Parts: sequence; structure tokens; C-alpha cells
Amino acid sequence: MFADSAEIYIRSGKGGDGHVSFRRELYVAAGGPDGGDGGRGGDLIFEVDTGLNTLNDFRHIRKYCAGDGKPGGKRRCHGAAGEDLVVKVPEGTVVREKESGKVIVDMSHGCTREVILKGGRGGKGNMNYATPTMQVPKYAQPGKPGQELQVILELKTIADVGLVGFPNVGKSTFLSRVSNAKPKIANYHFTTLQPMLGVVDLEGADGFVIADIPGLIEGASDGVGLGHEFLRHIERTKIFIHMVDAASTEGRDPVNDIYVINQELKNYSEELASRPQVIAANKTDVFFGTEEETVLTLLKEEFEPQGIPVFPISAVSGKGIKELLYYLRKQLDELDEEPTVFEREFVVEDLEQEKDEPYEVFYDEKEKMYVVEGPRIERMLGYTNLDSEKGFQFFQRFLHDNGILEKLEALGIEEGDTVRMYGLQFDYYK
Repeated sequence: MFADSAEIYIRSGKGGDGHVSFRRELYVAAGGPDGGDGGRGGDLIFEVDTGLNTLNDFRHIRKYCAGDGKPGGKRRCHGAAGEDLVVKVPEGTVVREKESGKVIVDMSHGCTREVILKGGRGGKGNMNYATPTMQVPKYAQPGKPGQELQVILELKTIADVGLVGFPNVGKSTFLSRVSNAKPKIANYHFTTLQPMLGVVDLEGADGFVIADIPGLIEGASDGVGLGHEFLRHIERTKIFIHMVDAASTEGRDPVNDIYVINQELKNYSEELASRPQVIAANKTDVFFGTEEETVLTLLKEEFEPQGIPVFPISAVSGKGIKELLYYLRKQLDELDEEPTVFEREFVVEDLEQEKDEPYEVFYDEKEKMYVVEGPRIERMLGYTNLDSEKGFQFFQRFLHDNGILEKLEALGIEEGDTVRMYGLQFDYYK
């Protein structure tokens, strides 16, 4: 069974405890404390493995824990660091925090390795606490606990073009003809039980990736059949090919089929349904007489006024396929090439340490601007993409949730005033 979602528990390693001991050597009186520091805990890391295309492995193993740091030892010996745990996932995997559903990371488009949970720091040994007034410290710092999360993994196929349509309309045959994909093909419903990717090579033009999304049915957006499992795979695609059985070999109405699938797309995501579409009227090789002209006229009169072009094709004979592919390439060239990436919404904080980290909000009289500084602010700016709408919304929520906007207002900030954060400047608007 193809798996494209999984729930797992992840934990980074606990830091090793600091050690309490005192130097004991012949001829060395009152040698003093020599307890060593504990080792840091291992990190929990996600890494893309291009050899994977499902989340099947996570059906059997649901708990992933990095190694704990070793405690410090006598004679100032430092404990060994815990072993990092690298969890391999397919490209296109989106990691969400279970309780909130917010995105932690999207393992796609250049993001191939990400530290999800950092290991706890090792505790300091008693050698660090000796002072002129406390020369025999009998205590050491315990290691910091590791971080833990319950997360949801979702695999969202990476493709430029999504091929959608009811079962048995010829999508697998079409994909096998236009690309290097080798899907299983047979004349029965739901032959395809998992998305298939193929690379289309075009002479004199750039190629593109096309995904055969398994047959949708009415009610898919409500989870009927394998609806949600299939629909999530088309969230990254830029153009949809609606493939219909123009010859109605199984008695289906091609016009109604397109409306049904568009409604399922709209129910699942309004934004998804608004993306460019093209209709591939398949199985034109089995028409008799004037049937082809009649059906194609009906499809064109219905959908081309809506801006959806209709291409008569035959996945078996190859008729009309070249024209369709070059049209898709032209459309892709005209679209914004920025890939669909799910922006970070959930930040795994270093628990108590980060929450206690200070930050400053003050007015710089010399520069005539407000300044926000602090290690947590700098770190947030480092992992936030402020050029994207979602990234900027996350940035604004961060300022609000951490009381920074409140402090700026208490200082008397007004609309149009400038705020500086580590080399970046923003105009304040409420």
C-alpha cells in the first residue's frame, strides 16, 4: 500500500550530566574539583533521500530518538556527545507539528537537510564552580533535556503539471507515451494506486515534470475513497491537464466529469482550483464518422469561453500529443517560475533557554529610528523568508506574540516610523 502521510514521535538527545569529583593524587593536598562537563545530546535531523518515493517505512517505525550525551568524568574528562539521528524522507515531504498543524519544514526545492530538534546542552562539572569563597563545590549542572515533538509527515509530489481525471480515461497510457515513466496499465478502475512522475523531454525546448494523479471520484475532497491522499499531491503543480474519455467508451459524460473534478479541487482548495487548466480529450482514435467533431465542438463551446483550451488526443496512437506538450511548455514559460514551497509556521524553540533570552527595544536618538535587538530576534530573521507573503505574516505574528509590538507602542512609535533589526529596516504601520 502506498503511504503518503505518517505520524511519528521524534526526540533529540539529552545532554550528559556534569560530574562531581575532586583531584586525589599522592603529594597533592587539596587538589580541588576536577569534575568534567557532560556531552551534548544528539540532534534529530531530516534529510532528503532521492531513492525514496513513499513514506512506507514510517508505518512500521514510529519513534525516532537521537543519542543522549554521556556524563562528564573525573580528571576534567568531558563526556562524549550523543549520536545525531538522521531520518531519511522523500523529496517533497512536509513536516507539521501535530497539535497545531503548522509547518515546521518543507523538504523540497533545495532544502535537503534540516536540523529539526537540537540536542540538549551538556551540564557543567563542578570544576566550573570553584571560587575563592567556595573552593570545594559539591554540585554540578545536570544536562539539558532533549526536545520532543509529535509530527505529521505529508508527501506532496513535486511536478510542474498535474494530470487529473476519472479512473480509466487513459492517464497512465498518456504518461507512458510522453515520458520515461512506466506505470502499470490495464483496463480496470484504480489501476494507479499511487502518483507517478515522469520527465517530459521536448526538442528545442526545456522539459518539465508531469505527475499522473490517481483517479478522482466525486466526494474526494471529503475523503471519500482515497481522496485526501491523492489531492495533496497536486498542491505543488502549476497547470492541470483534465483528461476525459471523449469517446465515452464507458458511458461517461466528459463535460460533467470536468465539472465534478473542478468542484472537488475547489472544495479542497480555492487557490488550487484557480490554477491554469487544459482539457485533453482522449480516445479520439475510436470515434466513428462525425462523432469526434460533435463531441469536440461540445467541449470547446462549453469550456473555451472559460479560458480552458481543448486538445483532441489519442494516448494510444499519439495523435495531438505534440501540440498539447508544446502548449504546456509555453504556458509554464509564461507563469511565475517560483516553486510552491510551504513556508515555516512553527518554530521549535530551545525551550526554557530561548524563552528566557533577553531582547532590547529602544529608540536611537542619533539615527532617529526604533531598534529591536537580541539573539532570538537575529535567529528568527535568519530562518524567515521575508520576501514571501506567508513568511512576512509569520514575522508579524512573532513580533506580536513576543510583546515586541507592544513595547514599540509603549515607546510612542507612530505610523511611518522606521524600525531597524540587524541591518533590516521596516516602516511601521498598524
